[in-house]
Amino acid sequence: MAKLEDWISAFRLRTLFLAVAGVTLGTGLALHEGKFSVTTLVLALVLAVSIQILSNLANDLGDYLKGTDITGNRQGPARAVQSGKISPGQMKTAIGIAIVIVATIGLILVLNAAESYTQLSIFILLGIGLVCILSALFYTIGRYAYGYVGWGDFFAFLFFGPVAVIGTYFLHAGSLDFQPVLPSVGLGLISTMILNINNMRDIENDRASGKITFALRLGIKNAKIYHTLLTFGMFACFLQYSFMFAASPRYRFLYVVVFFYQLYILTQIHKKTARELDPYLKLTSMSGFLLAVIFSICINI
Repeated sequence: MAKLEDWISAFRLRTLFLAVAGVTLGTGLALHEGKFSVTTLVLALVLAVSIQILSNLANDLGDYLKGTDITGNRQGPARAVQSGKISPGQMKTAIGIAIVIVATIGLILVLNAAESYTQLSIFILLGIGLVCILSALFYTIGRYAYGYVGWGDFFAFLFFGPVAVIGTYFLHAGSLDFQPVLPSVGLGLISTMILNINNMRDIENDRASGKITFALRLGIKNAKIYHTLLTFGMFACFLQYSFMFAASPRYRFLYVVVFFYQLYILTQIHKKTARELDPYLKLTSMSGFLLAVIFSICINI
């Protein structure tokens, strides 16, 4: 019988910062337009965290079934199924429960403000929710798991960036415009940075187990150059938004302090070997969350 602490470890709580960041940023952008709902915020936060936990559980099981975590070269926290703390059967049950929770919360979230949406919008939102569930599952599970063929970066960018931010913005505002696009791309790039650090850290283990990540395709040297491009691309997105839309000339660039911290992380990544990169996963995730919070405050004061 798996212990409570084993399940908490399997939830991988350190990955939840970025899930919350997308909702925070989308809410801040909607508030900037005078649109805000407490109920929408709470439900969206619970949904984002639930989807991330579902993804983490599925990732744990999928990597175990493919033998990815048994080469002995993997860095970072031990995986629950591979370590034997949680059985494959128990994990499958937990994944099923998580799917039901995600689907229920998502349905409540959409129906909560259904009167403000067109019928087409409701179907689109429900469709996006279904795609989010499938993407959480098939990152590592299945014969054609996209995380094993180099598509993880694209999907991390898409779902943690534009889908999370613009989706939350739409749920609050009931309409779409260009304003949330640049910040959503910026947060998507941070998400890609986090996955790239993870994949650089595990590059030797992934090579041995046949998991073809984008970092593995690039090689460690080029993956670090790629990381540099992601970092400065992220900077550019947020700065451009501030030049175009932020109202307060006094406060609109206060969030730049997070950029300096990201530059510090970037210099350390270039100095460290692949096996030494694990601490920068949490630091980058936390800095992404802080950026979302501080940026949201800056554009609303």
